[in-house]
Amino acid sequence: MSDKPLDLEAEYNNRAAVPDHPVVMARWKADAEAARTAHPPTALPYGPGERHVIDLFDAAPDAPVVVFLHGGYWQALDKSWFSWIAPAFLKHGVGVAIPSYDLAPTVRLGRIVGQMRDAVELIRAKTGKRPVVFGHSAGGHMAACMLSEARASAAVAISGVFDLAPLIPTSLNAALKLDAREAAALSPVHWPVPNGSTPGGTVLDCVVGADETAEFVRQSRDMADLWGGKGVETRFEALEDLNHFTVLDPLADPDSSLVRRIVELAKA
Repeated sequence: MSDKPLDLEAEYNNRAAVPDHPVVMARWKADAEAARTAHPPTALPYGPGERHVIDLFDAAPDAPVVVFLHGGYWQALDKSWFSWIAPAFLKHGVGVAIPSYDLAPTVRLGRIVGQMRDAVELIRAKTGKRPVVFGHSAGGHMAACMLSEARASAAVAISGVFDLAPLIPTSLNAALKLDAREAAALSPVHWPVPNGSTPGGTVLDCVVGADETAEFVRQSRDMADLWGGKGVETRFEALEDLNHFTVLDPLADPDSSLVRRIVELAKA
């Protein structure tokens, strides 16, 4: 067993770990623009700011709506990059809500989590039920937060970061400015576990790409084990041949097991 310290920068800097990520992200952008042309979303403001807007892709009146929280380490991207995930769900009669949020370092991470509370609560008020919340990377972190707070009927966290402490010594923290206390306070591994006595959901899926760094695989496995051991219905799955960026590819396919799983949860 090696005593070599873990290189946290290499483990958590996904853009460095996947050199061809610009190709994948360019595809996201092009496919998102095509999806918005084919299915123009409704803009729903959930707050006063320029970025406090949800793109709502409605399937039908009274159809279930799932909420997708995007990634970018809370410091990059917005809803417009991810419109391409909507068509696969619309084919199943499930609407999709994709909010933007303010980014670090303009605001602190706690404020961003609060904004996602407001966005999810708006969808809940509109539909009359807690939505399934799913998200990627930073969005996977926040999806787990929404489940802990009983705001979601279920959560699917894709490549989530559930313990923020390892980010502190990395370059990613230049914008986040997390210290040990704030990282602990905002890590869902330390948050209350949803259970049958609360009115929200008790299902958490932790999905990760099998080709992601060891730390991302560990974070998802550990989160599923931790909450599963406390009564949450958890699933851990490492998707073969997918990295931190291509792990989202199944969301474009209405017949993928990932889309079908989220649809099943939404219609439950």
